[in-house]
Formats: sequence, C-alpha cells, structure tokens
Amino acid sequence: MSGIKVSDNVVIGSGRLVLLGGPCMAESQEVCLEVAGFLTELCAKLDIGYVFKASYDKANRSAAGSVRGPGMEKGLEFLAEVKSRYNVPIVTDVHETIEVARAAEVADILQIPAFLCRQTDLLQAAGNTGKVVNIKKGQFMAPEDMKGAVDKVKTTGNEKVMLCERGSSFGYHNLVVDMRGLAVMRSLGVPVVFDATHSVQLPGGLGNASGGQREFVRPLARAAAAVGIDALFCEIHPNPAKAFSDGPNSLDFKLAEELLTEVKAIFELTR
Repeated sequence: MSGIKVSDNVVIGSGRLVLLGGPCMAESQEVCLEVAGFLTELCAKLDIGYVFKASYDKANRSAAGSVRGPGMEKGLEFLAEVKSRYNVPIVTDVHETIEVARAAEVADILQIPAFLCRQTDLLQAAGNTGKVVNIKKGQFMAPEDMKGAVDKVKTTGNEKVMLCERGSSFGYHNLVVDMRGLAVMRSLGVPVVFDATHSVQLPGGLGNASGGQREFVRPLARAAAAVGIDALFCEIHPNPAKAFSDGPNSLDFKLAEELLTEVKAIFELTR
C-alpha cells in the first residue's frame, strides 16, 4: 500500500502519523482559527502531519431544532481562511451530491459520513473530484463489507480512498470498537483512520442529543495505534462544555496534547 498525498506536507500511509482534528462544527471563524493554530503548532512539535477538520453542516443531528452549523457558503469561508492562514489541508463532510463540487474547491479530503457510506451516487461524486475520499464505516457495517464502498469510489478512476473506523452499534445508545476491524480494513489495501472521539459517542443518549464518554478516548486511541493505523481523527474544542455539537466526546487542548503524545509514541514503537 502506497501513501496518499494530501498536500506537500501530509501523506497518509507513509509511515508518519497524521491527525485529522478540529471542532465537530465550524461554529465560528474564531473557534476554527483558535483550534487550527493550537493544533498546527502542536503537530509540528510532535512531528505529526496535520489536517484541519470541521463540518459546515451537521445534517444528522438528533433533533430537528439542533444547531446544524453556518451552512455551506459561510462554513467554507471559515475553512478557506484556516487553510490560508495556517497552510494546512482541510477535511470536511459532504452529505449530498449537489454539495460535492463546491466543497472540493476548498477541501483536500472529502469525508463521507458513516450513515451515508453505502450511497453510491455520493461516493462516486466525491471520487470524480479527484480529491482524497475518507469514508467512515457505518455503525451497521461489517469492516470487510466496506470493500464495496471503496470500489464505488475507484470506479471513477480515483484511487485516493481511506477508511475510517468509528465504532459499531451495540444495543441502544452505545458503540463498541472491534479492533480486528482496523486490520480487516487495512487488508483492503487502503489507509485506515481511527475516529477516537466519535467511537465513544452515545448516539441519541441524551434524548434530544448524543452523549459521550470522553474518558474512553485515550484508551481506545492507544489501542488503535498499537493495532495499526495511518491517521487519528479527533474532535478538539477550546471548551467542549460549550461546543455546539459533540461536546461530551470532544477533547480540550490539554487532553489533546496528552493523547497525541501517547499515540505518537505507540505509533512509532509498533512501526
């Protein structure tokens, strides 16, 4: 498996750990810039490749009245400013085919949300942009069945595909991570990403919103690094208690630094 070039400074699957990190939602320009500035400096210090992550629209919120984000145009403006200011690549979610071409004007990686990982038209639209495509494994999918999603992107001639583990449904309001899935998905010949923060989410666990178990982010991330990953995905916010989305499973700056330091050490050891 050869690495996937995201930018001049980031290659995923090259033997160097990469972080896809940022706030769940592009809440404001200020929050995006604050997180990007902190993580750019931290990743440079730790020699970790860095891709800024934020969503301009959270289309799968638990309740109709939940905040979804700034919308595509304003959200992409926020992401473009981060990219310009810090010279980092961008990953963001796309939800419908009509969004893909516009998002690809800013994003270097187009991310397919877990609930949409079987949507053929969306996968192929993302592939047709020529951008890197990160497909999140559905909570309802066996890891080996993600080969179908990979193949759908590759029908466009785009070989730049990654798979992301984010836990599997285990009863109501609970996710578990089967670490065997990381090895299974890597055997498909694509780089593998571990989403450490969504894996501890409790979907719909608060009734009208999702809960989370932040205390399990670090042990799961350490385990994933030991099994073998190419990139780590984390939601990081200056003040998770005030985050507009996924606060219960997001990391603050202190926890993010501790986690990345540990994961980098295990990543290097197991390499």
